[in-house]
Amino acid sequence: MIGLFLVTHGTLGEALIQCVCHVLDKRPPLLGQLGLSAGEDPADALPLARRMIATVDDGEGVLLLADLYGATPCNVATRLIEPGRIELVAGVSLPMLLRVLTHRDGNLDTLIRRAVSGAGDGVTRVQPG
Repeated sequence: MIGLFLVTHGTLGEALIQCVCHVLDKRPPLLGQLGLSAGEDPADALPLARRMIATVDDGEGVLLLADLYGATPCNVATRLIEPGRIELVAGVSLPMLLRVLTHRDGNLDTLIRRAVSGAGDGVTRVQPG
């Protein structure tokens, strides 16, 4: 099973995981997160992130999900990429996270496509009545 690891601002990653646990009525395996606080030195976060990623990697790879492309969490996550083994998608959302959690038995490339489509499919204009 492909591991999932969120790298986000503050407590956003943990909040998303709590929402997922509520929706799925359980905490999915091989799911972790690292929240970075304002002013935190990205270089200091890298060793911790590497250790934490190891806890969600059972040998089939890890998909990193960052919250905002170009921001510090994404920049830290970018330094963790190992093509074909550890990949990154930015713009994590609850629909994206639910989509990847329910499709982790394939390969990383397929899971990346599902992550992106899950995020896009989760954006819908809602009309009254």
